[in-house]
Amino acid sequence: MQLYRRFFKRIIDVTLSGVALLILAIPLALITVWLHFANKGAGAFFRQERPGRDGRIFKVIKYKTMTDERDAEGNLLPDKDRLTGVGRFVRSTSIDELPQLWNVFKGDMSLIGPRPLLVSYLPLYSPQQRRRHEVRPGITGWAQCHGRNNISWAQKFEYDVWYVDHLSFATDIKVILTTIRKVVKREDISAEGQATVEAFDGTN
Repeated sequence: MQLYRRFFKRIIDVTLSGVALLILAIPLALITVWLHFANKGAGAFFRQERPGRDGRIFKVIKYKTMTDERDAEGNLLPDKDRLTGVGRFVRSTSIDELPQLWNVFKGDMSLIGPRPLLVSYLPLYSPQQRRRHEVRPGITGWAQCHGRNNISWAQKFEYDVWYVDHLSFATDIKVILTTIRKVVKREDISAEGQATVEAFDGTN
């Protein structure tokens, strides 16, 4: 397990992400153009600082699924009002995660690992929850296989730490197969009644 964690996992990440980027180059280019127009000038990509392994900050890249529309006072409209039809499709099929293949290729992320969350959450973690940063964050992970956005933050963090303690080739294969099934069935895309995930406040 240690050899896989320290050596083979990274080789697999680089190989698979590189091949995927080459194969998907044309489809990704078409999706980029599609979202550029659907987002009404807000751009096709979303970049944001996130903490990676050992809390090191990097910029995650995803497809942008919402416009930047604002109210009369200049405040952004609620997420549900800015989420476009195209964005809803891109999110429900997990296409919005594909640009993170570049993060994986660069070494910021892994294909499998705890999802990279907001930098502002760092001081809110308990010592146990902070252990999720002992490995590279992933495009998908153990928590995504067990409810994704339909479970509490506490449950997500428990699954993340479980993955850190049980990281192995067999576990990663289980995550990949379960993720494929959930993407095909479009399960657990968002919490019930919400367009986006509820923010973590240290208690929920």
